[in-house]
Amino acid sequence: MTRAWILPDGVEEALPDVAWRIEMLRRRLLDRYREAGYELILPPLIEYLDTLLAGNASDLESQIFKLTDPSGGRLLGLRADMTPQAARIAARHFPDRAVLRLCYLGSVLRTRPDGLGGSRAPRQVGCELFGEPAIGGDLEVLRLMLETLQLAGVREPHIDLGHVGIYRALSAGLGLDDDDEAVIFDLTQRKSLPDLQAFSSARGLHAAAVKQIAELMQLNGDVSVLQLARERLPSADPAIASALTIIEDAATELQKFAPSIAIHVDLAELRGYRYHTGLVFAAFVPGLGRDVARGGRYDGVGREFGLARPATGFSADLNELLRLRASNTDANH
Repeated sequence: MTRAWILPDGVEEALPDVAWRIEMLRRRLLDRYREAGYELILPPLIEYLDTLLAGNASDLESQIFKLTDPSGGRLLGLRADMTPQAARIAARHFPDRAVLRLCYLGSVLRTRPDGLGGSRAPRQVGCELFGEPAIGGDLEVLRLMLETLQLAGVREPHIDLGHVGIYRALSAGLGLDDDDEAVIFDLTQRKSLPDLQAFSSARGLHAAAVKQIAELMQLNGDVSVLQLARERLPSADPAIASALTIIEDAATELQKFAPSIAIHVDLAELRGYRYHTGLVFAAFVPGLGRDVARGGRYDGVGREFGLARPATGFSADLNELLRLRASNTDANH
């Protein structure tokens, strides 16, 4: 009989006390987003699979539960991330808005947790800013992400900053095919220098270009890393120079907004690499090995729906934020 009570791994339910806390936090966050000029959307839980995977969102396919629509035979998917849905809505329903701000909050479902100890059924909350190409747009959503954590009672977050354009510029110099590029990408993510050297030797890759990838793997730390990057990487490359300046500007403005916040720079951080196009950022808290919020720039979104434009945004799991709030409260007693 007890087997009938067991929930699937990574899936949880909220009983009355927790459910009320979730609802109160939901209201606080949506009220703040509305004050900031963001309009609420409620995308459907299920859509045609090809729509959910349009464009760079194809990386989500392994995370999506799939089923066949009995009324038409087309393949459907349960959303694993609401960001692509926001992009579709922006392109389809608001093509005349030069700048558009959207927010959302709802459950998503994933075939596997997003990181060790993560949920397969997050309650995703986020904001997306469309049509703003300058760094001011990135800073706006970055500040809003910090305010989200503050409203949720998350203390002492650490912010990681990176930029996918640096790796793109360096990997282009290797002249790799898709298979080899995928290997180099994985090695860079894992920061595995011995494996990089072994693979590069076996493939006969250009030594100077490989050395730059190896340097990239080691460029992480406080903001002073950016000066080391200018010395060790080909900063005369306009793409790399621009990326380093953007990170530096973001760190400077972030310190003005939150002077005590800890900022970490990781130039080999490539999470969402095939989706993001510029500055990427994530928030961490001590003692938790995965991020509690993340975001970044993903220009060109909406092209598959007939309207490509700049975009940047962030998202977080409301359930995770509530757990962190509870642990902070317990620590104070």
